[in-house]
Amino acid sequence: MSNLLEQITSAKPARSHTIFWVCLSLTIAVLYGLLALQQAFGSEYVVQDDARQHIFWMRRFLDPALFPNNLIADYFQSVAPAGYTGFYWVFAQLGVDPMWLAKILPIALGIIAAAYGFAVSMQLLPIPFTAFLSSLMIQQVLWTHDDIASATPRAFMPAIFLAFLHYLLRRQIWPCLITIVLEGLFYPQYVFVFAGLILLQPVRWQNGRLGLSADRKEYRFCAVALAVAVLVMLPYALFHSSYGPTITAAEARTLPEFNHRGRSQFFNDDPLAFWLYGERSGLFPNFRPGTLAIGFLLPVLLAFHRYFPLTQHLTKHLRILLHIPIVALGLFFIAHAVLFKLHLPSRYTAYTLRYVLAFATAISVSLMLNASLQWMRQTSQGRSDWQRGLVWGVASVFTLALLIYPSTIPDFPKTNYQVGKATGLYEFLSEQPNDTVVAGILKEINDLPSFTNRSVLVGREFAIPYHLGYANQFRQQISDLVRAQYSLDRAELANFTQTYSIDFWLVNRQIFNADNLADNWVKQYPDAHQTALQNLEQGRPVLRRSIQRCTVFEERSLLLLDAQCTIQ
Repeated sequence: MSNLLEQITSAKPARSHTIFWVCLSLTIAVLYGLLALQQAFGSEYVVQDDARQHIFWMRRFLDPALFPNNLIADYFQSVAPAGYTGFYWVFAQLGVDPMWLAKILPIALGIIAAAYGFAVSMQLLPIPFTAFLSSLMIQQVLWTHDDIASATPRAFMPAIFLAFLHYLLRRQIWPCLITIVLEGLFYPQYVFVFAGLILLQPVRWQNGRLGLSADRKEYRFCAVALAVAVLVMLPYALFHSSYGPTITAAEARTLPEFNHRGRSQFFNDDPLAFWLYGERSGLFPNFRPGTLAIGFLLPVLLAFHRYFPLTQHLTKHLRILLHIPIVALGLFFIAHAVLFKLHLPSRYTAYTLRYVLAFATAISVSLMLNASLQWMRQTSQGRSDWQRGLVWGVASVFTLALLIYPSTIPDFPKTNYQVGKATGLYEFLSEQPNDTVVAGILKEINDLPSFTNRSVLVGREFAIPYHLGYANQFRQQISDLVRAQYSLDRAELANFTQTYSIDFWLVNRQIFNADNLADNWVKQYPDAHQTALQNLEQGRPVLRRSIQRCTVFEERSLLLLDAQCTIQ
């Protein structure tokens, strides 16, 4: 057993050992991906939560007549990065359904991330076992959050970011430039992270103080990489969204959507929550997996490096684990200073800091295992048996803790797949004309574009308030809808129906209950919400009175009403 420990912590591994740990890393990535695939294809109607916004409209690539003049589809198509859109478009030309592709894409992205995570780790500490642990930790980071399962733009970021780190550390200029371009095409805001890391490359810590590299090649490499980063971001700097300017912090503070329990909650009266773990505003939201905490030991181990012989094999590239937090923190505070111009501050720290801790955890475990082995060798022969057992026990505990950790998480892998249960309703609506529009405020509305290829007027999942042009139109539509749905005046309902070309209403009987409406998501539009509550106190809305006469399809508690019938 001690021989095995010696092999896995050796700084001069045999080639066969490296191949073994690479294969094991990729196997873990495949296994995690297969668990996600099992969920993705576990039912006929399954869609990932964020795919309901970012992917449903791509079925226009298969049928351009889908979602005609639909605000929601038009908006999400307009904000999709060019490379991301092009990627799905290419497959659509081959007849591949974007929604199907989105289900199998995560496993491929996970495998790529595993390979590059392994490669980056080998450049920090050239021990295959450490690289395996790094790859394992990265996989657990990916699959304890739903980003990669979403197959949205941010799902591409981990693999591209790790590839960038690999080529940056190896100073391979052309692959490095390609990753910068890819990041700009798929997840543009992270090009700022790339640029920050490039800027720090010539910085050195020499003789107890900061200095700069004397290598001219270093500066040429960085200059070319920065130039490409600027060129990649230039179109975004010059591009102006057709849906108006980005909302300002002052404007956002006045809107319920950004405050407590709003659709895009950002502000929080608790400073600790706001700055530390807020989902959109915090430095480190969702600290998962918990085993990342081991990574905080690395600075301590390095401070007492004489007790950890393996530290002498750490390479100069280890400084990237300091560069990444510096850049991430800088962008985090800049994003707060120019709020929403660089989108959400947490996006710059959440994954970057997790990657740092993933590598730090793997290195820390390796250092401690190696030190334990060295300690065992230095003890007397009379106690070698139990000491070998102790070292093997410690090694087993650390390794097993990392390996079996996912089994302690109820929702691992975290995919956030939504399973549609109203199968009959989906089939009925799918048979309606392409220009069919469904109105309603039930949560089931959010699934209809993905499962039926038919438009909805509004839905909570689509209430994204960052661009004023879209947010104002959406706010007007939801306000008009709520007033019409709870109106006591048939003429008001008729005017709404004609204005927005509504074909069907999706309701249930409970939605006309004041207590049910009081806690509905539309309460973030207070004027219309209050009007609806007042109408419920005064009598039964026209739509409620039309249920028995105008229901054209019923499934479970869901009722689909013919809009024209309700105004006659």
